[in-house]
Amino acid sequence: MLDAGLAAMEHKYLELLSEKFPTRHAAFTEIINLQAILNLPRATEHFISDVHGEYEAFTHILNNCSGVIRERVRAVLGDELGEEAMDELCTLIYYPRERLAAVHAARLDTPEWYRASLMSLIRLARFLSNNYTRSKVRRAMPVSYAYIIDELLHEAGDRSPERHDYHVRILDSILEVDAADDFIESLAALIKRLAVDRLHVVGDLWDRGPHGDRVVDELMRHHSVDVQWGNHDLCWMGAAAGSEACVASVVRINVRNRTLDLLEGAYGISLRELALFAERAYRHDDRVSALEKAISVMYFKLEGQLAARHPEFEMEDRLLLDKLNLIHGTVEIAGEPRELSVCDFPTVDPADPYTLSEEEARIMAGLVTSFRESKRLHEHVSFLYEEGSVYLVCNDNLIFHGCIPMNPDGTFRAVRCLGESLSGRRYLDFCDAIARRAWYEGDRDALDWMLYLSCGKLSSASGRVMKTFERCFVADRSTWDEPQDPYWELAERPEVVADVLREFGVDPERGHVINGHTPVLTARGEKPVRAGGRFLIIDGGFCEKYHNKTGIAGYTLVSDDHGMRIKAHLPFESVEAALARNADIGEASVTEITRSERRLHVSDTDVGAHIRGQIRDLQALLDAYRTGELPEHAQRR
Repeated sequence: MLDAGLAAMEHKYLELLSEKFPTRHAAFTEIINLQAILNLPRATEHFISDVHGEYEAFTHILNNCSGVIRERVRAVLGDELGEEAMDELCTLIYYPRERLAAVHAARLDTPEWYRASLMSLIRLARFLSNNYTRSKVRRAMPVSYAYIIDELLHEAGDRSPERHDYHVRILDSILEVDAADDFIESLAALIKRLAVDRLHVVGDLWDRGPHGDRVVDELMRHHSVDVQWGNHDLCWMGAAAGSEACVASVVRINVRNRTLDLLEGAYGISLRELALFAERAYRHDDRVSALEKAISVMYFKLEGQLAARHPEFEMEDRLLLDKLNLIHGTVEIAGEPRELSVCDFPTVDPADPYTLSEEEARIMAGLVTSFRESKRLHEHVSFLYEEGSVYLVCNDNLIFHGCIPMNPDGTFRAVRCLGESLSGRRYLDFCDAIARRAWYEGDRDALDWMLYLSCGKLSSASGRVMKTFERCFVADRSTWDEPQDPYWELAERPEVVADVLREFGVDPERGHVINGHTPVLTARGEKPVRAGGRFLIIDGGFCEKYHNKTGIAGYTLVSDDHGMRIKAHLPFESVEAALARNADIGEASVTEITRSERRLHVSDTDVGAHIRGQIRDLQALLDAYRTGELPEHAQRR
């Protein structure tokens, strides 16, 4: 009976497939097309992590594709152009509108300059287009110039003089109708789109830097992107879903980082009532501002309420409001009194320290409403849910932001999840599901989990014991240390990384674990490539405050038809410097992770596996046509 049922299902599937491919000719034509696609070069993937609102540095990395554009310019034009000319061409591709304005201002916009620039851009676009089908290249072209670009990209096989003259005449016509600037911008956009087929962003789009909103806007415009949620992203997502604790955390971080315009200007979330309350209730002579003290105390109260609701979160060590001794100016931490750097806690009732005052509750309710009703924030968070996840398995890479909780012996640690004990992949699947439940259903348990995912010691996105209170209010810096999950040390060992890859169905002989979250302290000798090349940390280091600690501006990763390489970057100066001096983000180093002895093709990717499945289905359809099991549509009339 089971075999008969499967046969019936297969027959039904083939009937449906025959509607799209109604004849043998249609089926074998598609098989030929798919076989050809399998033999195209593997397209380039670009990995970025921990952007943290640094919009200018982020967009520059997107524009130069972590050096891929420069590599391709050198490959195509390196024998003809000097270094300065290649720098100028790269800057034209990165910032075409701004670069053209500078060319006009310097009166360098001669017909000769335009012809040379256009020809270089066309040759580069032609080179990049060879990695794709013509139909995919056409879809990437700007509609207004699609026909012209298509003609210019595809030379005759014999490269005849007539074809060359035809192309030259097209360029002359572009100049004659004064469309050269617009055409250059279109070519530059096409080149950047063809240079990277898919972008992976390994978490943390907001916080620290001032323009997390513009980072998300840029990602929403990207042609192919996925996001593995970081702890900061999850906090914003929880705030947008209505978690009081996440709202307080997001506001506190932006107050602390002095990025209030992100909340008020970008997302329309007014802090006026909070600011007026802070002015009335808190002193102004402390090292911590009245506004930061006000929102921090509200956050710690809400965190305490959440901890009481969820003892399984094991957050008792973070509950310090009930351990204040304001007479002596101390707080008890792990049984020892520690000196407070701030003793101004007028809204903390010693008898009931974790309950919001009436005014605090009113302010918090208003903030929650503002977060939930911010149209732009809702669009941004909806995008993260549509294109994001806790983890992703793609082309033998396991990608996630933080860690997988582990025991010291290297086994996966079990975590209590709404009454069930989960570990490894099952735990990360739960984290993904509960985050979606918070957005789509918004129940209390799911919303509470959003804060835990953003800062819990067994959160896959965080994986450390947070010391938020200590860093805000305690003078002794020894209390600020935030112990990490054993994962980070254990993942230095190849056998542990192999276990992680197997847990997620990835071949440990070919696969890699790719994380962000933790800045690589290059200045102290740390390396981004660990466990024999199987464990990669690519915290982008975009945030300027980390540059002194890391010694560089972080890492990005590129994977293409030749293999995989990780790039260490020098700090980005500014767009103005890029335009004035062709100042790119320099590469401090390039580390080759893998180098294929042969050129890799689509057949070597997940897309290739999917295409092979399609070919098998089409071959089955052909067999059904040949045996008469299914009639061709043309014969059904």
